[in-house]
Amino acid sequence: MRKFFVGIVFIGATLGVKAQYGTLDQILTRLEERKGVNQHLENVNIDDKKFVYIKDEADHTERDFIIIKGNKATYVEVFDDKATGESSSNVFSGDIVRSRKNIISLRADMLENKKVPIPVTKTLLLTQQDDILYLIDVNTKARWIDEASYSKVKK
Repeated sequence: MRKFFVGIVFIGATLGVKAQYGTLDQILTRLEERKGVNQHLENVNIDDKKFVYIKDEADHTERDFIIIKGNKATYVEVFDDKATGESSSNVFSGDIVRSRKNIISLRADMLENKKVPIPVTKTLLLTQQDDILYLIDVNTKARWIDEASYSKVKK
C-alpha cells in the first residue's frame, strides 16, 4: 500500500511539473530578454540615435548623453549643482564599434576637440524591452534609454 501511495504521488508530481514546464519556459525566456542574453538585435538601426542616462545624487544631478552617428559618437556629461543651480558640461567625441552580439564599444578620445591622454571608454549591451531600446553598461549596469522611446513613455 505504501509503495502504491508513493507511486501515485511520484506520477502526480511528474505530471504537475510537466504541465508547468511551458509557463516556466516563458518566464525564463522573458528574464533572458530582460538581461539581453537572448535577443537578436543585429538588424536594429542605432544610427542617429540618442541615449540618455540620468543620475540624481544628493548634491548634484548628472545627465549623460550618447549620440551615435554612423561609426562616430558624442558623449556628453552635464552636471547640475543643486546648491548653486549652476551647470557644467564635458563634450567628448570618438568612435563606436558594434559587434554581432549586441555589444557596442564606445571610445571617446577627444574632449572639446582636444586629445585626452586617457579616453572615456564604455562597453554597452544593446537590449530591447517592450519596444524600448536600452544600452546597459556592462561594468556599472547603468541603463541608457533611447531618447525617442523616453519621450513616448513620458507622454
